[in-house]
Amino acid sequence: MQNARLIGLSRQMTLERQIDVIANNVANANTNGFKSDHSLFEEYLNSNAREDNFIGRDRRVSYVQDRGTFRNISQGPMEPTNNPLDMAINGGAYFAVQANGGGEFYTRDGKFSLNSTGQLVTADGNLVLGNAGPITFQPTDHDINVAPDGTVTVLEGTARTDSIRGKIRMVSFDDPAKLTKLGANLYAAGAANQQPDTKSTLQQGYVEKSNVNAVGEMTRMVEVMRSYTAIANLLQQQSDLHKSAIEKLADVPA
Repeated sequence: MQNARLIGLSRQMTLERQIDVIANNVANANTNGFKSDHSLFEEYLNSNAREDNFIGRDRRVSYVQDRGTFRNISQGPMEPTNNPLDMAINGGAYFAVQANGGGEFYTRDGKFSLNSTGQLVTADGNLVLGNAGPITFQPTDHDINVAPDGTVTVLEGTARTDSIRGKIRMVSFDDPAKLTKLGANLYAAGAANQQPDTKSTLQQGYVEKSNVNAVGEMTRMVEVMRSYTAIANLLQQQSDLHKSAIEKLADVPA
């Protein structure tokens, strides 16, 4: 009976972790460029059976172990915004940005705007990096155009010829799953090796939405909650059985 309780408890612990992952996905269903996470479990065998009639493989007890999470890096749907500063990446690249502390990080969120000094920034105020540093516009710039390769051109004042303001830097990684999530829609390179991306393209006036399937995540949440409740009921039955056995043994005459 103790083994049954331990097995049930191990499963409840993994289900609790799975609920946290699902809840985070649901909370970011409308976050631009968000990539959903999914739980990964494995069997853990431990020889806790102690009765002599358990021999060989029958002595091992099968638990559930939380192995970790894996990230779904598939591209989310593109949504038009009609804002010339918004950009969406077609492909596996990431925007390179510079946070307030000066470090370089990466994001798929292309909801951009201009700060007070005319620099292109993310929704959180991080500088969007080009191949030669931050992208900076002049007060007289208009008719902003972003080519598929990331080249940013404008018409300046009454000029009739384009002026180049830089080229949006797009970075790819040998293994995007190794990127470290930092929150605020940012990633650190972590153990992933980066290189300039020459295959991805930019789509001006669009943003990439989250790749979370909200209906699917809510369905999974209901399934996990039902499993958690079923195990709780099983553990209660085991506890009642244990209690009943002790009471009956206590009634046996000495």
